[in-house]
Amino acid sequence: MQFMDPLGFVMEHQLPLLIHYASASFSEIFSDTSIRQLSQMLLSLIFFHTSEYILAIAIHGASNVTLSSLLISKHYALAMLLSLLEYLTKITFFPRLKQHWWVSNFGLVMIIVGEIIRKAAIKTARESFTHLIKISHEEHHRLVTHGVYRVMRHPSYCGFLIWSVGTQVMLCNPISTVMFTVVVWRFFAQRIPYEEHFLKQFFGVEYVEYAGNVASGVPFVK
Repeated sequence: MQFMDPLGFVMEHQLPLLIHYASASFSEIFSDTSIRQLSQMLLSLIFFHTSEYILAIAIHGASNVTLSSLLISKHYALAMLLSLLEYLTKITFFPRLKQHWWVSNFGLVMIIVGEIIRKAAIKTARESFTHLIKISHEEHHRLVTHGVYRVMRHPSYCGFLIWSVGTQVMLCNPISTVMFTVVVWRFFAQRIPYEEHFLKQFFGVEYVEYAGNVASGVPFVK
């Protein structure tokens, strides 16, 4: 009776199949599609965070700015890591889902539009713009109602919402797109009433009238 060598069977029949799937996976990860989309994502992240830090220094001075102005928290880093995991999983097993170029390009447009709105908000508000909510009124803090603030009360939040969701649309990440939309919207929906509580204290009737005539800039947040 002839006995089958399990190791020999695996080496002869299964190993070539595993090598084939592994090489196919690597080819998708390093394909033109992934290189383009991941490069755009990396450049978007670098530009967004470094420009936030540089603008903060230019407006408030280096001595008044910390690394927190880079806006990179643990939760934010985890969210980006999970979105990268989704991307690599999808492009490995469902590469065609990443080749909807009209979707990816629309996401890239969202990134650019979000950047423009947010940076316009920062440059317009200047000293009145801070990354942290002010709970006490400072001498240089004034109510800004011109420029992009004529259209919305919180253009920086609007810009970040569009930018962050756009990064996931650009990557064709359906799960992360929904998650980013819900989480970022919820964050601002809670932050805006808290921030405006102090703004009403600082500027009184002037802010109440302004808020009554101008939308918040974040959908479904009054």
